[in-house]
Amino acid sequence: MSPDYDGVIYALMQKDPSIIAIAVWTGNSNIVYSTDNWDVSSDISKVNSAWASMNAQFIMISEVKYSVLQCTIERLVCTNIRGQGHIVGAKDEEHKMIAYVDPEGNMNGAYMDVARAIGQLSSQTPYMDTSAQLGTAQSGAPAAGGSAIDPQLKSEITAFLDWIKAEDGLQGYINYYLQQNNANIIGELAKIYNDLRNICQ
Repeated sequence: MSPDYDGVIYALMQKDPSIIAIAVWTGNSNIVYSTDNWDVSSDISKVNSAWASMNAQFIMISEVKYSVLQCTIERLVCTNIRGQGHIVGAKDEEHKMIAYVDPEGNMNGAYMDVARAIGQLSSQTPYMDTSAQLGTAQSGAPAAGGSAIDPQLKSEITAFLDWIKAEDGLQGYINYYLQQNNANIIGELAKIYNDLRNICQ
């Protein structure tokens, strides 16, 4: 049974309106789904190669250059330094998905949404029971201490911690916006830092 590309992508774009366009492919360049407003057929093999190398400095899509901020086996986050938007990508063993994010959009939030959508397209173990609520044990799941943690949520938190520790992760993200002298992002980062300090006290 083939994945419900239309349903998953529609739900993703409804959840995060800053995601303007999406492409999904398998293998090196076999595009299996693309929104009508984005033709990446001539760029996808180069994007795939850059992602696989995990050391590319930039990618080109529709003749627009995006600087690579994060590139790991499962994650791709890029931005255009002239304010022409962002590219985020997630992949698993079967699919690769990239999304174009509005210049004012939150690229890290968009990445998390794209990563969830990739999980929904998988023909393997489902991402999570959509009827289940976070923090509650699902039927048949082993309970530890009276509750169970969703394995995908745990995986996302682990990936987030890895991103924080990586040289091109949080440090690169903060350095980028300091160099851009972006007062809004720097202010938001200061608030988050203050919140984290309060939680850890």
